[in-house]
Amino acid sequence: MFEEPEWAGAAPVAAGLRLVTPQTRPAAASQIEGSKRRQLLATLRILEAASLSQQPPGSPPGSDYEEEEVVEQKKQLPKALFANSSAKGGGKRKKKRPKQGPPCSDSEDKEVERKKCHKQVFDKDSAEEKRKKKHQKQTSSNSTQHLDSVDQTDHEAWKSTATNNLPKPSLGSPSPKHPSTLSRKQWRNRQKNKRRHKNKFRPPPAPDELPAKDSTEDTEVPPAPTPNSQETRAGALRARMAQRLDGARFRYLNEQLYSGPSSAAQRLFQEDPEAFFLYHRGFQSQVKKWPLQPVDRIARDLRQRPASLVVADFGCGDCRLASSIRNPVHCFDLASLDPRVTVCDMAQVPLEDKSVDVAVFCLSLMGTNIRDFLEEANRVLKPGGLLKVAEVSSRFEDVRAFLGAVTKLGFKVISKDLRNSHFFLFDFEKTGPPRVGPKAQLLGLKLQPCLYKRR
Repeated sequence: MFEEPEWAGAAPVAAGLRLVTPQTRPAAASQIEGSKRRQLLATLRILEAASLSQQPPGSPPGSDYEEEEVVEQKKQLPKALFANSSAKGGGKRKKKRPKQGPPCSDSEDKEVERKKCHKQVFDKDSAEEKRKKKHQKQTSSNSTQHLDSVDQTDHEAWKSTATNNLPKPSLGSPSPKHPSTLSRKQWRNRQKNKRRHKNKFRPPPAPDELPAKDSTEDTEVPPAPTPNSQETRAGALRARMAQRLDGARFRYLNEQLYSGPSSAAQRLFQEDPEAFFLYHRGFQSQVKKWPLQPVDRIARDLRQRPASLVVADFGCGDCRLASSIRNPVHCFDLASLDPRVTVCDMAQVPLEDKSVDVAVFCLSLMGTNIRDFLEEANRVLKPGGLLKVAEVSSRFEDVRAFLGAVTKLGFKVISKDLRNSHFFLFDFEKTGPPRVGPKAQLLGLKLQPCLYKRR
C-alpha cells in the first residue's frame, strides 16, 4: 500500500486560507486619461505582484492560468527535475498506482524508498510553487479586471457629471461649449466695460488728428426773423389783446344793463353805437355754449300756432325769431342790428293798444324796471293774448313769487318749463288790466343780475 503524500493533508489547510482582496482604486484615478492612466495601472499591477510574492505559501491554486505557470516553471527549474516531475504527475493529474512486481532485495528496496521520498518532497515543493504562481496570476487578473471596471465606471460617472454640470443654453443665447462660458448678456457687459476702460486711459488726440470742421458750421447763425413772421406774431398778439379788451367791455356793459333802468341803457348806446355791437357779440358767444337756445324753443312753439298771429318781440337783437317763423313780427330793441328793428325803450313801444296776439321776452327782462316792460306788454296785447317769457334760471330766487307778481299785472299762468339747466320758460295769458296800482310793491319781480366773471 502506498502512503499518502504529505502535501495531500496540506490541501485543506490551503483551502481554508482566505483570498487576498484587491485594493480599491483611489478616487484620483477617475481623472487620469490616456497614457498616464495606463502607466498607473501597470504600476499598481507590479506593486500587487510584489506584495503577493511575499505572502506565505499555501495559497489556493487557480485554474485559469495553469498552463502559463507550467511554462514559467520550465524556465526556472532544471530540465531534469522538470522532466521527472512532468513524468510522474502534475497538479491536476491523478497519481497512477505502480504495478506490483516481484519482490526485490533490501538494497533495491532502500533505493526505491529513497527515490520515493525524494519524489514526495519534489512533488510537494512543485505543487506549492504551482499554487503560489497560480494564485498570483489569478489575483493579478482579478485586480486588473476590477481596476478596468472601476476605471470604466469612473470614466462614465465623470462624463455624466460633466454633462449635468453644463449650463443649459437659453433660447436667445448660443449653446455654450464649456461650463464656464459666459452668457450673451454677460459677454456684452464685459466688452462694454473693456471699451470704457480703454477709452478712459486713452490719451487725448492731437490737434492735427481732430476732424476738420466745415467753415459753414462755425459761421452758422440762426436765421433772422423775417418781417412777415414778426407781423404775424404782432397780429396774433394784437388779436389776443383785443379779445381781452372786448371781454372786459362786455362785462362792463352787461353790468350797466342789469344795474340801471332801460332809459339809461338807451342813452348809453345812443352815445356809443359800437358798444351795442360789442355787447351783442359777447352775448352770442355766451349763449352758443348752451345745449339749447331759448329763441329756438319759442320759435318751435309758435310754428305750431296759426301763422296769422301778430307777434311783438321785445329785445329782438338780430331778429332771429322773425327769421324763424312765418308770423308778422314787430322787432324792438335799444339799438339796431337789422333793418327790421325799431329802436326804442321797451317800456314805451310805438304800438297801439290791443294790437298784437303774442308778446315775447327772450332773455330781455333786463334793468331795474321789469314791471314797466310787463305793463307795456299787457297794454299792446289783445284780451286772451299770449305772453312768453324765457330767462336765465340763475336769476330766480323764488319762482312762485315771480309767478304771483306777474298774475297781479293781469296775466294767468298757462305753463312753465323748469327742466332746462340754463333757462326757464313760462307761458301767460292776458286776463285783463293790472289789478294793482302803480305804487304797489311787487317784490317777486326783482330778479338777480346776470353777471359774468372774468376768466
